[in-house]
Amino acid sequence: MASNADTTGTDDTTAVEIDKETARAVRPSGDDSGTVPHHNFFARLYSGTGAFEVIGRRRLWYTISGVIVGIAVLSILVRGFTFGIDFKGGTTMSFPRGSATVSQVEQVFRQALGSDPETVVIVGSGSSATVQIRSETLSNDKTEKLRNALFDKYQPKGPDGQPSKKAISDSAVSSTWGGQITKKAVVALVVFLVLVSLYITVRYERYMAISALTTMVFDLTVTAGIYSLVGFEVTPATVIGLLTILGFSLYDTVIVFDKVEENTHAFQHTTRRTFAEEANLAVNQTFMRSINTSLMSTLPVMALMVVAVWLLGVGTLKDLALVQLVGIIVGTYSSIFFATPLLVTLRERTELVRTHTRRVLRRRGPDAGKGPAKRQERPRDGGESEDAESTPASFADTPAPSKPAPGARPARHSAGRHSRPTGKQNKR
Repeated sequence: MASNADTTGTDDTTAVEIDKETARAVRPSGDDSGTVPHHNFFARLYSGTGAFEVIGRRRLWYTISGVIVGIAVLSILVRGFTFGIDFKGGTTMSFPRGSATVSQVEQVFRQALGSDPETVVIVGSGSSATVQIRSETLSNDKTEKLRNALFDKYQPKGPDGQPSKKAISDSAVSSTWGGQITKKAVVALVVFLVLVSLYITVRYERYMAISALTTMVFDLTVTAGIYSLVGFEVTPATVIGLLTILGFSLYDTVIVFDKVEENTHAFQHTTRRTFAEEANLAVNQTFMRSINTSLMSTLPVMALMVVAVWLLGVGTLKDLALVQLVGIIVGTYSSIFFATPLLVTLRERTELVRTHTRRVLRRRGPDAGKGPAKRQERPRDGGESEDAESTPASFADTPAPSKPAPGARPARHSAGRHSRPTGKQNKR
């Protein structure tokens, strides 16, 4: 009896192994729906098996995105932008910091000219720190008067280590020049958007083009709103950085759309997944690429900020790094949680996708479509039940009562023990 029990247990184990091998052998390439291991968060994130429901919760992402855009637009309308001297004109003066503080420099400026400066900031740290003063355009007499007052107060040292008035530098930009810079920046932005629009229109079908262009507008609006809200200074370097991050955002969106296009190719000829589920799988499959790309892009930007702000005190590099950092974060969010959900929403308005979705839900049974996370049960031999989502791909020809499982652990075939293969030839 014991020997028979052992033999039976061995046969069961062998049968399970054969079932698993059969499932792996017949599973189509790239189809992980039936063999997704039940791992932790990071394992599922790396595996890209559709375990994270992004498309099914697109109303939540629309709400979050709408709130973000609303705050950005409100800040732009109420607070406006802090334009640098290159855009609106003015005079800037800078000198080695020494022991100077912002309040002291403001007081010296007020005593020398009888008015307040627009901004006084300390850039950099340690011996390389400098004080930068920005004000309305000053005449030559007022500029020289302010230089004398600052020299008498702080005695800044030149390259030779001796106090020198030449250590106090100044620059002036007329309002006419600022207007020309503004016009050129707007023209550069418009030309970029036109060229990108042409590329997207030629490269993708209509709904993908609309989604990609809308996502770029989203990135532009949110980045500008953050600059307005925080009070970052807008300089020509900011415009250059903005064009850079719009290109990055487009690149990230194109990566996701390429995968969506691959997954949904000829989707209407199958009833395994709906268009939304295929798009959700594509987002999951590109999660780590988007995160890794953003992380690799953020590290040099952070290094640039450290070098520019704390070590060298170069304001231009600071402006460039700030807009790139903000844009990378916004672009990564929009490519995952805004672009693809918007694409699915637009495509679901077409008759082709609606008809295909009804076919898929009809194939799954009357309880399908109650929610993206709905799992239906079907009886096993012996009165037990299993998740229909966990059925291996080798049994895909049997009508499945629910959608393929995102993140579910594969189960054994539901056939009875006596119907499992034993590896023995049948006697005729």
